[in-house]
Amino acid sequence: MKITRARIVENGILCRCPNCGQRTLFERGRLFKVNASCPNCGLRIERGDGEFLGPFVLNYGVTAFGIIIPVILLYAAGRLGAAATLSIALAAGLVAPLLLYRLSWGWWLALYYFFLPNNLPGNLEGRPEDDT
Repeated sequence: MKITRARIVENGILCRCPNCGQRTLFERGRLFKVNASCPNCGLRIERGDGEFLGPFVLNYGVTAFGIIIPVILLYAAGRLGAAATLSIALAAGLVAPLLLYRLSWGWWLALYYFFLPNNLPGNLEGRPEDDT
């Protein structure tokens, strides 16, 4: 196996293509437009209509469980007032998903290929290319 799981995780954290390691997940000059495939190695990034659900779930989970729920718990513990809790939760609910969008794609691809490393073109080793 040419591309190790450690390399896949590293590329995911850095939002790079899990196969070649280049910064090609998103179209150049566009913040939210995911490339259909990597222009460098050809790895299909968006494989269909439901492909955005993985990054969506990661983004939602980090926002809800990493920001919103701790803020609510601080309110329940008496550390924050109601107005501050609502303000922080509203701001976090609107801003965090935008800030995490690109990261969530890198994390999703790392998670996916961590469990299916043999689906990467760099790991096919003479097998017919099957990226499904």
